[in-house]
Amino acid sequence: MAAAGGALMLVLAVPGSASAATGQFRYSYQTADGYDAVGFINNPESRRCINIQGADSDGTSAAYAPKNLTDATATVFLEADCMGDIFYSLRPGAGASERLLVRSVVFS
Repeated sequence: MAAAGGALMLVLAVPGSASAATGQFRYSYQTADGYDAVGFINNPESRRCINIQGADSDGTSAAYAPKNLTDATATVFLEADCMGDIFYSLRPGAGASERLLVRSVVFS
């Protein structure tokens, strides 16, 4: 009985691993020097907002043409910190045109 109770306490004390989407999320953006570049996020953590590197939050430039090559749904937002009324969901394996501007993303 004591061994079973100790095992239960050990299971409860060990934190679970964070779930993550498997795969890569890709996007395009323009560098400060005006060059086109491609950015990516590998195996992103699920249910955590990620601000996209290369996309300014000042409203002047955003990343574009996102491609969700992960196994989870990606919800992209026009604003940083996954805020605002403008967002779009990309199912696993889907991509969007250059017209879709993004500054942050969260994975299911």
